[in-house]
Amino acid sequence: MIPSNMDVEMANTCVDGLMASDPESCLKTIVQIKNAVIGNNKQKNYVINEGAIPRLLQWLIDADVAIGLRTQSAVVLGSLAKGTEENIQSLVEAGSIPALLKGLCNSDLKFIEACLRCLRTIYLTSRPPVDLLYQDATIVPHLINIISKSACTQECIASILANCCKVRDHQDVLFRNGIVAALAPLLSSSIYKVKMPTLKCFAVLCYQNEEVAMAIATATYNGQAIPSLLVRLLARDETSEMQMAAAKCLTFLCRGGAISPQENNIALKTLPTLVRMCKKDRTLEENVEGAEMLAYLTEVDAELQKVASISDHIIKTLAEYLKYTDVQQISTRSTSKLRKELNWSNELRQAAFRGFASLAANDEDIRKKIIQTDNLFDHVVNGMNSSDVKVQVAAVRCLHSLSRSVQQLRTTFQDHAVWKPLIELIQQGPEEVLAVASSTLCNLLLEFSPESREMTGKNKPILEAGAINILVGLTNSTDAALRLNGIWGLMNMAFQAEQTVKTQIVESLGPEQLFRLLSDPHPNVLMKTLGLLRNLLSYKPHIDTIMNIYGTQIMQAVVFILEGDHSVEIKEQTLCILTNVADGEQAKDCIMGNEDVLKKLMSYMVHTNVKLQIAATFCISNLVWNEEGAYNRQAKLKEMGIQKLLQQLLSTSDTTLFEKVKKALHQFS
Repeated sequence: MIPSNMDVEMANTCVDGLMASDPESCLKTIVQIKNAVIGNNKQKNYVINEGAIPRLLQWLIDADVAIGLRTQSAVVLGSLAKGTEENIQSLVEAGSIPALLKGLCNSDLKFIEACLRCLRTIYLTSRPPVDLLYQDATIVPHLINIISKSACTQECIASILANCCKVRDHQDVLFRNGIVAALAPLLSSSIYKVKMPTLKCFAVLCYQNEEVAMAIATATYNGQAIPSLLVRLLARDETSEMQMAAAKCLTFLCRGGAISPQENNIALKTLPTLVRMCKKDRTLEENVEGAEMLAYLTEVDAELQKVASISDHIIKTLAEYLKYTDVQQISTRSTSKLRKELNWSNELRQAAFRGFASLAANDEDIRKKIIQTDNLFDHVVNGMNSSDVKVQVAAVRCLHSLSRSVQQLRTTFQDHAVWKPLIELIQQGPEEVLAVASSTLCNLLLEFSPESREMTGKNKPILEAGAINILVGLTNSTDAALRLNGIWGLMNMAFQAEQTVKTQIVESLGPEQLFRLLSDPHPNVLMKTLGLLRNLLSYKPHIDTIMNIYGTQIMQAVVFILEGDHSVEIKEQTLCILTNVADGEQAKDCIMGNEDVLKKLMSYMVHTNVKLQIAATFCISNLVWNEEGAYNRQAKLKEMGIQKLLQQLLSTSDTTLFEKVKKALHQFS
């Protein structure tokens, strides 16, 4: 827009007036500027472009200038900050924040409030200059020290700190400087504009911070615990905004371990409030945040999931989110300026998927109800194909929860090729979705999955899509979670698979990578790698084929693990691999020809842990089983003293071990 001559003349006159040496003239000019720029972004731009900010800052920081002039300078800076993002950037680049923070050390309350109002406006932007607040270690304690001076200081400082608490270090700095005690009285304020930023500040303070959450949950004001004060703000006569903010605080306190999920404040107060926020009579913002908070609250607690799933038709309500279209945004219920900036269809879809993912995490009946939602799998597949990363991640999380159902994998999943977008996301999707997508694929590859069964028949969709190479690629990741998912998927794929599939897995993985995984520092990765070996070494002909090629390396790995400092579960799994090897026809010779392994078996037969005794004895039983060549094996083992060890074990009180011992001794006789 081209400025008029009058606008330019006015801007030039005002800025020229600021350069006067007479304080009274400057004050008159500042008042003129203040009146001109109020609610007028065009005038704000002219004044800034004509260089007014540096002169205003000069008056602001000059201690010899009358406090009235300094205060009016802060007021004008605050007005300029209420313009565009570019206006705020100009203020920041000119050094306004250090100047305004320094102004807070003044004794004049009106001047302090003017500086705070300007700072609040700057820090409530989408990208606040947070680091500037923490550069000087004296700033935060001073803000907390002056917070109680007036309603204005309470509102402004709570707002600033709420928007400047972004990471764990920020939480800890605020906590160490007494923020909890400073904010507690503000929850009982009669001023709405004070309570709202206070609630937001409490929420960001305790989010995923157990220490701060516990401190907040145990703090009191006037003899009342903070959670009790928060519950009061859930009352239906409070605004929806306040109910939502209070519910958010209580949710974070619960997830932080400070309040039990089964306490009335959570199960009977917070959860129903969040469910209520999902209803049609609320704004779109409240719908989205209500569903997201409900998902977060119920994510890890099976009892809350059950309670939520039967609360006010929540599953049906969330299902309606999936039907929302961009056309409806014309008549949206939202009154926020975000209405035009956000794709509410995507926001609602991701919120619904997150809600379904949490509700379906543990209970089979809940999963069944969610799956009965009209066209759910079509919505999930569309979500995974979305260009919005949040929608992709949420859709995959929903599918992941549903794929935990044995029954659904056997039935409903057969009708939908959900593996296709999953593989695409693993290969080409954003990093945020990789872990949950690969974990979901692992579930689909379980032995009872239709995809797994189809791989050995005429229809081999996942196998032909390169699933083995994709999973092998994940095992090379530097991220332990991805390595785990890769080897887990291969383990599931190998279960009761045909020889051709097992051969492909072994050839694609290669001996070097396989044994690198057997040395992985993460126990879960090692455990699943052993599980893969165990599944590969099943069915006699398969065992002999694989051991014929990799027998030496496998036996070396077995000895390495049995000698290492590993958990009972890992050693038991390793002994089970030996048991499988001992079930082969030619593969038995790999054990019989390795005295180190035989001695290890003997040591575990008399181990203090009965699980390891059982596993080792089972392996011996397979070695001495009466079939071709058994006589020579029995003779060697008898010579080593294994028969005597078995006889000693007959005195065991463990019935499972006793039966294994009796069966092995019977082969000797």
